[in-house]
Amino acid sequence: MSLRLYLARHGERLDFVKPEWFTRELRKYDPPLSERGKIQAQLLGERLKQEKIETILASPFLRTIQTAHIVAEILQLKVYLEAGLGEWLNPNWMTSPPLLHPREELESVYPRIDWSYVSKILPVYPETEGQVLARMKQVSDFLLTQFSGNVLIVGHGITVAGIVESLVGQKVDISPSFCSLTLIVCDDKGKAFLQLNADDSFLSV
Repeated sequence: MSLRLYLARHGERLDFVKPEWFTRELRKYDPPLSERGKIQAQLLGERLKQEKIETILASPFLRTIQTAHIVAEILQLKVYLEAGLGEWLNPNWMTSPPLLHPREELESVYPRIDWSYVSKILPVYPETEGQVLARMKQVSDFLLTQFSGNVLIVGHGITVAGIVESLVGQKVDISPSFCSLTLIVCDDKGKAFLQLNADDSFLSV
């Protein structure tokens, strides 16, 4: 059976509009969405109503959890957290491994997370560009072998770009904006085709 992979970047981050948030927070590498980011996630969910999404996998960073959960509420689906989809652990961006929000802080706020799912790929800090792209190749292989139908991936810019490069097999000019939507169709012979490239035409904010 074929696989249709919908790849979405998270919504706008709070620290992008309030840089002071970054300097005072314990979990400074795990910011939430801004109010605009939440609206973008809502619009993404409305856009995806027509696509018959069956499964949602998301990076375990708070901004991706929030984006995925807003979409999941609209589509009435569960969210599975896969660490392999997480942000590039770039030492130029992060001076230490990111401290993510733990389950006890998340489960009452985000009830659509299915905690029975266990991540299959675990990133290791720090990562070079080559290492993060290798991780996205692992993720791509995992998705191809374990899933079929219509699957939504909510991740980061590197998640979208890395999976596209892995599956399409060539350099693609792709710059995913907040909550933009990319679609890769994989046939039952293993061939992958890019059908949407970071489309954000449905976003009004």
